[in-house]
This record gives sequence, C-alpha cells and structure tokens, in this order.
Amino acid sequence: MYAVTGITGNVGGVVGRTLLSTGQRVRAVVRNADKGRIWSALGCEVAIAEMEDATALTRAFADIAGVFILPPSNFDPKPGFPEAKAVISAVHEALDATRPARVVCLSTVGAQAAQSNLLSQRTLMEQALSTLPLPVTFLRPAWFMENLSWYVSQARDQGVISCFLQPLDKPMPMVATADVGRVAAELLLKDWNGKRVVELEGPDWVTQNEIASELARALHRPVRAEAVPRESWGAIFRDQGMSDPIPRIQMLDGFNEGWIKFEGGGAPRVKGKVSLAEVIQKLLGRGPDGRGRY
Repeated sequence: MYAVTGITGNVGGVVGRTLLSTGQRVRAVVRNADKGRIWSALGCEVAIAEMEDATALTRAFADIAGVFILPPSNFDPKPGFPEAKAVISAVHEALDATRPARVVCLSTVGAQAAQSNLLSQRTLMEQALSTLPLPVTFLRPAWFMENLSWYVSQARDQGVISCFLQPLDKPMPMVATADVGRVAAELLLKDWNGKRVVELEGPDWVTQNEIASELARALHRPVRAEAVPRESWGAIFRDQGMSDPIPRIQMLDGFNEGWIKFEGGGAPRVKGKVSLAEVIQKLLGRGPDGRGRY
C-alpha cells in the first residue's frame, strides 16, 4: 500500500489515480473526512492528518510500502519559514517512526541554491529527510505550467500578460502537473538505495513571448507579453495581500538571474509529455480538441 499526501491537489491527485490505475492499494492522507470521500469512493483507505501533526502522520504512514510527500505551499511565509519547519519536523518524525520501504518527496528546481528565497522551504525539507535511514527520492520539477492560470483572464480581456519572469525572450523550463504526478507515482513503484535527486522538465523550454503567442492562438486574439518593472513588484504583491513579498521576489530573481536552475551533476533528468498548448487548453476549460467554454 502507498500513502499519498496532498492527494486532493493537482499533483497528488494524479499520483493517487496513477497508482490506482496500476492496481496498487492507496491510503489517501487528507485533512478532514469531507476531502476523503471522493477517494474512499475510488477504493482508497483514508487517513486524517494535518501535515504538522506528527502523531497523525505516523498513523497514516504505518504499514506502508511507500509514501509520497507533498509539502503544503506557502507563498507568504513568516521570516525563517516557521510554518515549513513545523511540517518538516512532523514529516521527519513520522517517517523515522514508520520506516517505509521508500519515500518520494516533491521538491523543486533550484532546491540546491544557497541563496534564501521562497523555494528554500523545499531546501529545508530535503536537508531534513536526507538524514533518514531509508531510501528517499527528491523530485525536482520545473516551474508548473498551471501557474499560467494567472495570465488567462488578462490575456482574454486585455490582450496582454504581465510577466515577472524576464527577459521575455529567455527560455525557461516548465512542466505540467500531470507529468509531475505521473512521474512521482512511477518513482514510487521502483526500488533504489539511499538518497537521490530526479529532475523533471516539460517537452520544451518556453519564453514568455512564446506563452503569449500560444495564448493568442488559443483565444483567437492578439496577446503580447509585457515585463513588469522589478521596482514595482513589492507594491504589487503587497496589494495582493502579501505581508512579506521579499521571499517571492528573491525566487523570481533566482529564475531571472539563473541561480535557480537544475542542478545537473549526474542527477537524472526526465522529460514530461504534456505540452504547453495542452495545458493552456485545459486552463481555458477546453478538451484536447480545443472545444469548450472559457
């Protein structure tokens, strides 16, 4: 049996469904019973656990062959990442107590970066789980294509996308969440020893200008990319409700300046199958044939 945290989200949901499709037994780890009902109907066991609750996670991970760890995202953390550290402590304690045969942990491209930024929350998770006496794979995917959902309404209504990733003609690795979940499930079903990193990118690296062109094709209207001046980022993010935009700004700087990147150095690199065009059609509420509403 495999325990899957974050199963109610895009990535965790694909992990769960992929495992079920191969005939595996799955324990869905959810925050409350309501969120578990759909997974119970699909034949999963359901375990109730908050990611900061070591005791509940220990029960959820008991008698399990493999565990998928999906740390909750926090885009506006407090200084020093106390929220992430609480999750890390609980996950470490539960895995150490239960000792599953293998663990796959969702990390991120750039987790090896020494500079502090929003993604350092994943760096801390990697550092902690690396001390466990069991096989752990850290899956480091590129920027999620689904983040382009931020662009859709602006592109449709104004014919422009306001880009924080810059320069606009710089190719960036991106990947669909469907590929992330599929690859994570496939890794769970394999055997390995020790700690390892697996990097994951999409079929192609894309520029912001290319994203604008793809949105234009999908929306049947002109769309252009426009760089948001860096000096305005802090005010914009605060207006969106962030109390401390610095970690997010540091993350964007890392992508733009090139120090948030794939580590390489022998880490296997996997290429996803889902294209940018497919993800955009999905974000527009369309099927693969391009039909539907948006």
